[in-house]
Amino acid sequence: MTAVHDGATDYQEIQESADFQELRRRFRSFAFPMTVAFLSWYLLYVVLSGWAHGFMGTKLLGNLNVALVFGILQFVSTFLIAWLYSRRATTKLDPLAGKLRTEFEEDAR
Repeated sequence: MTAVHDGATDYQEIQESADFQELRRRFRSFAFPMTVAFLSWYLLYVVLSGWAHGFMGTKLLGNLNVALVFGILQFVSTFLIAWLYSRRATTKLDPLAGKLRTEFEEDAR
């Protein structure tokens, strides 16, 4: 990185660095597939709720039916994805982001 530090130049240098490109790749390799998976799962729930009333109304245990189980699983999957992302960020993203920050702060001195 150069010794000249104005906001736009700094950002461009960081953005063009190999470490930043790797950080973006690591983030996207998790975020995009998880987003597609979750939205597909949610869409399945909505479609089944709208057009498969018989199936969704099937009683499983007492007043517990398939629709309620699917609804609860929406919350479970949301928390699971958040937990998985937190673990991935801690192990794969944060160390690289810290390295980029340290390099930038050292060059800024």
